[in-house]
Amino acid sequence: MASNKKNANLLSFENKEVVFIKPSNLTPSTILSLSSIDHSMMGFFAQSLHVYRSLLGNPNSSEDDDRNTTNTINPTTKRDPAKVITKALSKALFYYYPLAGKLVKHGDGKLRINCTSDGVPFQEVICNCNLSSLNYLDNDDVEIAKHFGIDFPFEDEHGNQYLMALKLTKFLCGGFICAWGVNHAVIDGTGKVQFLVALSELAAGESEPSVKPVWERERLVGKITSHPLGIPMDNAYAAVSPLMPTTDYSHACFRVNKESITRLKRSLMEDIDHSAVALKKRFTTFECLAAYIWRARARALKLNEDGETMLLIIVGLRQRLEDPLPSGYYGNGVVDVYVKLTVKQLKEQPLFEVVKRIREGLIASSSNDYITNYMDTIENDPLGDNLDYESAALTILTDWRYLGSFNKIDFGWKKAVNMMPVPLKMMCDILPPNSSMRGGVRFFTTQPTTAMPKFKEEMKLLMTNDPTINFQSRL
Repeated sequence: MASNKKNANLLSFENKEVVFIKPSNLTPSTILSLSSIDHSMMGFFAQSLHVYRSLLGNPNSSEDDDRNTTNTINPTTKRDPAKVITKALSKALFYYYPLAGKLVKHGDGKLRINCTSDGVPFQEVICNCNLSSLNYLDNDDVEIAKHFGIDFPFEDEHGNQYLMALKLTKFLCGGFICAWGVNHAVIDGTGKVQFLVALSELAAGESEPSVKPVWERERLVGKITSHPLGIPMDNAYAAVSPLMPTTDYSHACFRVNKESITRLKRSLMEDIDHSAVALKKRFTTFECLAAYIWRARARALKLNEDGETMLLIIVGLRQRLEDPLPSGYYGNGVVDVYVKLTVKQLKEQPLFEVVKRIREGLIASSSNDYITNYMDTIENDPLGDNLDYESAALTILTDWRYLGSFNKIDFGWKKAVNMMPVPLKMMCDILPPNSSMRGGVRFFTTQPTTAMPKFKEEMKLLMTNDPTINFQSRL
């Protein structure tokens, strides 16, 4: 692909009125309760961008996208992506009818879904350029990509939250970008992919989804207990940064190729005590990158060395339960894994020791006892009042590589040529490589603007093809 770049200031948009896509048929009018894990995600709206190129002429050629045309529908099939996708969305909401309702706080303080069939807010937008001029967002330019995220309110005039939203931006070439936003209190990443696969099946003419949605949120409800698991980091001892708090954040994406990952793993394995039971298997890509990113962020933020820092990893539990969740379950099926060190330990001890601690935390979290205790803990403290999610001492990391079958999502324009998150300031996300990469991963992060140069310096060392760099001892 070309390396075209476009200044965000040169983009102009024609924004159409927000409308509501309702279920295609009558659905139950009821009130649904959420799981304990759902409650812990209150107020968290996750967005992702899915980029689809035009099918004009040869779908494998980028030349057609550069033609000067004002045709924002598929020139080959005469199909308008907005009409195709909203029609399929209406059908999908018949099966996933809770998503057409609203999240409402009831008298007991609990959030519940009012299944009102009010619908999913949808906005169609026309952009004044061809997707090829943006390189299909393949440059991972987050500042450009932000313009295509959902920017209308996620709640009604009474403060009741929508559960899903869609913004579809069409380009002059016939390509388009879908921004899918979901209320994380109702659906997680795996559930979102399940929904989008169902939607694409209905867009292709199927009469019903191949996987039927399952609610069953009562299966993940914890118990009120006087001995919750607790958060391992006391805010009184949390490390602080001279660069935070701030309102000035920058976003970045780093492409870490497979050679860099191999080199990092090789460096980590050199000094390992192979008698350690937890290290009989080779380190995973995630474990290695998690340790490196955590340390890089601590250095970039200039955390005080006598303070504590914590890595919070969000991992799936669907197949870890003694009684696994059914395949159609689309609620939150995740637990938090906590790994705590002093900043001095994180910076100065060999990096493989940090990886070892991460592995131990991940292994411990896979037990049924941990999952049960975790649900009990958040049932006692659903809003996470004991944890400051915007603390400089906390690094939150997610792994998008195994969320589900993104390749099956095809609305009639073939699979997306690119997919990326809309950044949140407290999240770090590891994603699969995009179409222009041969293996490796993409890493999206948001940091205070004043910390980003140092963070980029740390990441550049990881991605530099220099076999002499020692990741273990470099301070």
